[in-house]
Amino acid sequence: MASSPKNTSNHDPHKIEGVNRHASKASKFPWIRVSFFVLICGFVIALQGPIPRKIWNKLKSLRATENVERKEDSQTPPEKPSPTKPEQVNPPEPPGLPQPAITAPADHTVSSGSDIQKMSKGFQLKTTVTVEKGNVASQERVKEESYQASYELKIKLPAPSKSLTDLKKVNADLGSILPGLEGMLSTVEVSPFFYQLYENKVNRLKANATKLNSLMTRHNFYDCETMLKLKSQSTGRRVLLVQAEMDVVSDGSDGDRLPTMPDKIVNSSYYQPMTSYGWRKRGATPNPLIAGWKNRIKKAEAEIARSDTFSDRRAWLKARIIKIKREIQDMEARSYLIADYDPFIVMPINMVTTKGDPFAASVGDYAVVIYGGKVYPCIVGDAGPSFKVGEASLRMAKQLNSKATSYSRPVSDLTVTYLVFPKTADKFGPPDYAKWKTRCADFLTEIGGLGAGSTLHTWENTLPIIPSNAPESP
Repeated sequence: MASSPKNTSNHDPHKIEGVNRHASKASKFPWIRVSFFVLICGFVIALQGPIPRKIWNKLKSLRATENVERKEDSQTPPEKPSPTKPEQVNPPEPPGLPQPAITAPADHTVSSGSDIQKMSKGFQLKTTVTVEKGNVASQERVKEESYQASYELKIKLPAPSKSLTDLKKVNADLGSILPGLEGMLSTVEVSPFFYQLYENKVNRLKANATKLNSLMTRHNFYDCETMLKLKSQSTGRRVLLVQAEMDVVSDGSDGDRLPTMPDKIVNSSYYQPMTSYGWRKRGATPNPLIAGWKNRIKKAEAEIARSDTFSDRRAWLKARIIKIKREIQDMEARSYLIADYDPFIVMPINMVTTKGDPFAASVGDYAVVIYGGKVYPCIVGDAGPSFKVGEASLRMAKQLNSKATSYSRPVSDLTVTYLVFPKTADKFGPPDYAKWKTRCADFLTEIGGLGAGSTLHTWENTLPIIPSNAPESP
């Protein structure tokens, strides 16, 4: 028989039967430790916000500044000993040093300055920066005079040499080679072409003064020592003496004497087939440069036919074709000197075209070149720029200096003497070197002859041998 539960006075009516009674959990939970943990977590989370981060960065900055000040102070011994501070390991890197204070100057002025540069053209360019007080920037920026530059090129015109002493400074053998020179110098006159030469140089510089790269070099400006009009008192023979350097020309062509030329010359855009000295063509062999000139016409016509060629370009090409055709006609009818093989000199074009000066050189006049104690006979074979003097053919140049080329002058100093015998030109024709030598010897005799030990150079014909069965024109 089952027993029934006991009923006592201590029975709790709210008690569920079968469930043991436990102690209160609230009485045993660690509230203090949990609250402290939550507070710490909240504080850490709050520090990640923008405002606490700014505060933290500011604290770091102040600490870095303090470290810098302490470092600067440590460089100067303190007046009183300070207690030893613990060494700081790996201090935080400061975000930036404090900026120095800017104080307005009492006088707002920047000093001026200058500089000197050696230009490739041979002159010194002095640049000066001048600083002046101005108005406010909004006003100065609209005025031209507030920001400008000026350029001045100063040139000293040379005086011509007129005495034997001066001439011997650049060509020491001149007096002994030409014993009659000193007597002629007693009544010497400076050729007006000397002054005109330098006037032309100056005018060219004035025109190009705003283009520094277009200026001639100082070397080329001072290329002429003197030009003198000389006359023998006994024979009346006139002589033009030019003291200068020597540059190189490499022009000319002649199908009769040189029927073929290298392709680089035939197709060159710079080689000039003609010289001022020319004569009626005598053979039937065409000028070798005509083929290259006809090829130029084909290229020009092809460019004109293109649809993308501008009208002004077409007009220029048409004018160019007319000029090329005219040059072809000249080459078909005439022959010229060849600079690689014929010895000749070049004189300024304004001189060779003048009619009023009896001492002016003309194309075809006989001449001699004196250099290095030697005398070379030749003729005036071509005309050059009016602002330049002292040029000769490549054949002459190589005789004076074997290293000379079309791009390298044989003599850079003003040590070459040119003697031209005005109004002595004979009828133009193929070069006859033996005749040139004889004629020059006669003219030298008329001004006192050559000194003891001096002789005229003998030129050899270095042209390729043409077969004897070459066709001749009637």
